[in-house]
Amino acid sequence: MTRFGNSHPARLTMCLAVACLVAGSTASAQPDAREIIERIDSLMRGDSSHGVATMEVVTEHWERTMTMEMWSLGTDYSLVRLRAPAKDAGTATLMADDDIWNYLPKVDRSIKIPSSMMGGAWMGSHFTNDDLVQESQMIDVYDAEVAFDGERDGVMVWELRLTPKPEAAVVWGSLEFLVGQDDNLPRWAKYYDEDGELARTMNYSEVSEFGGRLVPAVMNMQPADKPGERTTIRYEELDFDIEVDESFFSLRTLQSGR
Repeated sequence: MTRFGNSHPARLTMCLAVACLVAGSTASAQPDAREIIERIDSLMRGDSSHGVATMEVVTEHWERTMTMEMWSLGTDYSLVRLRAPAKDAGTATLMADDDIWNYLPKVDRSIKIPSSMMGGAWMGSHFTNDDLVQESQMIDVYDAEVAFDGERDGVMVWELRLTPKPEAAVVWGSLEFLVGQDDNLPRWAKYYDEDGELARTMNYSEVSEFGGRLVPAVMNMQPADKPGERTTIRYEELDFDIEVDESFFSLRTLQSGR
């Protein structure tokens, strides 16, 4: 296991989840922001993936830890199901194209998330329902540029700035990523509101090997206006290029508890 630090430049992107790049870029080459983001996004996602992670949510008034099992196919399909604690087991979220559905096993009901609730908290965390859609399709809704190309703290990095395309219906006014040039792993992602104020920061750490790839095992989201609060996702298992097709990501699977 390797941790981010000045002696080990690293890069990473997000995710609910995010991706390692194939070596090929060099510090001397003119960087292309879109290509960097696409390669980062493909790292942790692959063509398809399956994983198990814990999510710890800390707020001013309560703390909660959940175990999640996750599947994905490309950028359009994902399924997340809670396995623990027992009282929440079976609660699940399905993303298919731009639609998001939640399944509540206690009432045996599937609910489609309306656009008015896309900014709401996902599973009580500091992630939103909108994150599930927009983070997986980031390159389609944001224009990207390399805002900085050089050395910081002894490490060669790129700082990427993303701004919404004119027709995009998004929550954030802009996003920034700091990416190491060695391995194209992001260090952090910052989210700004429409007034240009920092709203939250995602930090990536504990680079580990999963499925033959080096990826950050830990993602920590912290809201700017509540510094004592956070949501931390830690991958326990992660496999790539599994056998799964679009038919798996259905309301039937969502409700089946499998």
